[in-house]
Amino acid sequence: MWILIFFIVIWYSSLFCQTFFQHRYAAHRAFRMNKFWERVFFIFTYITQGSSYMSPRTYGILHRMHHAYTDTEKDPHSPEFSKNVFQMMLRTRNIYNKIHKGKVQVEERFTHNLPEWLAFDKIASSPLSRILWSVAYLALFLLLSPTLWWLLLLPVVITMGAFHGAIINWYAHKYGYTNFKLKNTSQNLLVVDVLMLGESYHNNHHKNPNSINFGKRWHELDPVYPLIRFLAWCRIIKLRNQPQE
Repeated sequence: MWILIFFIVIWYSSLFCQTFFQHRYAAHRAFRMNKFWERVFFIFTYITQGSSYMSPRTYGILHRMHHAYTDTEKDPHSPEFSKNVFQMMLRTRNIYNKIHKGKVQVEERFTHNLPEWLAFDKIASSPLSRILWSVAYLALFLLLSPTLWWLLLLPVVITMGAFHGAIINWYAHKYGYTNFKLKNTSQNLLVVDVLMLGESYHNNHHKNPNSINFGKRWHELDPVYPLIRFLAWCRIIKLRNQPQE
């Protein structure tokens, strides 16, 4: 079924860009890449995330704040201060927009060494761009869906980046198991994480934020880790820290 294939491709390509480029690269600088490849991934992230595109620079600031202020009032996406996942998503979106538009002062420690392409971000984050992507998604759903029931997936596609973030930022701070005792509520949501490409090993990540391998135990397979090693072997990226096994 073509619409299902389309959904799966968008789910994983968007998620890959979020975990590889925005999270592990922009926020944590777990590896390096030159300006050419950085801009290639800017464009690839925009293509895969479409209407839910997030500026790597703003994402990096937001996520660094999350690590610095986990589970406190300054945490931009903590379940501790929201009644439900939708309220948390709205709160996070408001903070993201204020940072992105320069309406709040951000500490210098959160802005150091972030990827920047301001002209591209301005276009990719514009309301017009988001509307055009949403219209394109709607057209594809109407063209490819055998029944209108498949349109129930359309809101997920339109808000894909926020949807992925909500799964981890809400559920991985409420449910799961822990490998490490930390002074926060982070947990490993899934025992084997194929669905979230290793992002659900949130307790592991809070223990070693700069590690390129989010998995620690034998069953915790991080699908992005071998891809990172492959890209390093191809010399597209350069590893800064060896993975902590």
